[in-house]
This record gives sequence, structure tokens and C-alpha cells, in this order.
Amino acid sequence: MSQHILSLLVEDKPGLLTRVAGLFARRGFNIDSLAVGVSEVPGLSRMTVVVSVDDFPLEQVTKQLNKLVNVIKIVELEPGNRVEREHVLVKVRVDNQTRSQVIEAVNLFRARVVDVDQDSLVIETTGDTGKVQALLKMLEPYGIRELVQSGLISIGRGPRSITERVQRS
Repeated sequence: MSQHILSLLVEDKPGLLTRVAGLFARRGFNIDSLAVGVSEVPGLSRMTVVVSVDDFPLEQVTKQLNKLVNVIKIVELEPGNRVEREHVLVKVRVDNQTRSQVIEAVNLFRARVVDVDQDSLVIETTGDTGKVQALLKMLEPYGIRELVQSGLISIGRGPRSITERVQRS
């Protein structure tokens, strides 16, 4: 199985997220990551879906997604031709001895401390999956108290846009 990143341009309508996720579930696919937000076109949203599947079953799901009335466009973002990022907030246990070590690790990864407490630091980082996982692995020995991670977001490289031929209101 290989990982695929799909970018969907959809109408901003109630229930569409459920219908899209349901198509993957009915095929027995687990969605690894899902992020939804507004696009530059009013009334349209952008979904980034990360799924690990074989190529042929993914083609079947893509065809079914295209049949949904509120799905405008689907693009698979190819490796090497996309920019991808995750956003993470992580609360790490610290004390007087470990605080400076954690801050040093944070600086090494170009992350930021966004909240300080006597017994913990909240750290924010943005980056590709490899960077995020490496930072989390480095912070693990100090004690991760809490973690919240966005879904992966991705956009194609170059001048083309998924909304290129879509009517703007």
C-alpha cells in the first residue's frame, strides 16, 4: 500500500464531509489525515485527504467522489510536486533541570514555545511529517503530557491552481 494525498475542491454544504468520509469507510479505507478549510473562492472549501491504499481501489473511490454533486474537482498531489505541512501543539513536562534542554531542542527544530508554566511548556511547530515526528521523538523522553496535531495540508507546486477554471463569485 502506498500513501496518497488527495486535494478536493467542494461546495461548502452541510453533510458533505460525512458523505466523503463515508465513501472511504464503505471501501474499508482508513483516512490517515483529513483537513478541511475555506478556499480562495467564496462558497468553496478545500479538503486534503491522506489515505494509504493500492492504486486501483483508490481510482474507484475517486470516481465515486466525482459523482457527488457537491464535489467540484479532485486532484492527487504527486510526491515531489507538492508542498505539505502539519501543525502541532505539544505540552511537555519540564522541571528546573530539563527546561533549558527542552528549549534547546525547540530552537534546534525552529519551533516555538507558546506557553510557559512551572511544570510544562507548550510548543508549536509547523513542518513536514518528518520534521514533526523527529521533534516529537526528541521531546518524548521529557514526557509529553498532551498533543494536538492538525491534519496534513498540501498544495501543488508551480503556478497552477485547483480553482483555476472555477467561476469566482
